[in-house]
Amino acid sequence: MILFLEYPPCSTCQKARAWLQQHNIVFESRHIKLQNPTLEELREWHSRSGLPLKRFFNTSGLLYKELQLKDKLPGMNEEEQLALLATDGMLVKRPILITEKAVIPGFRAAEWETALR
Repeated sequence: MILFLEYPPCSTCQKARAWLQQHNIVFESRHIKLQNPTLEELREWHSRSGLPLKRFFNTSGLLYKELQLKDKLPGMNEEEQLALLATDGMLVKRPILITEKAVIPGFRAAEWETALR
């Protein structure tokens, strides 16, 4: 099963959803603000992704900027960062595509196409 975490008003999420639909990809959608990823999910997805944890933060989001995380994250350890991400879906990069083989935060069509082959 493919899980698609999105914030429906987000234009990038809308593009990603349209891309999935155009490619006839069956997926389960989850509203990232109403059903924030849990600490355990974030820990697993980060581990599976092989990406730096910073890629899971919505660095262009208002909450990220309001909390001044650009300055604070470097002083936090990984567990503290994961716990912070689990507090609010608006801190999490979106959309996120989760398949059996891949976890990809953000939408890049070529990257998603490779993961879904």
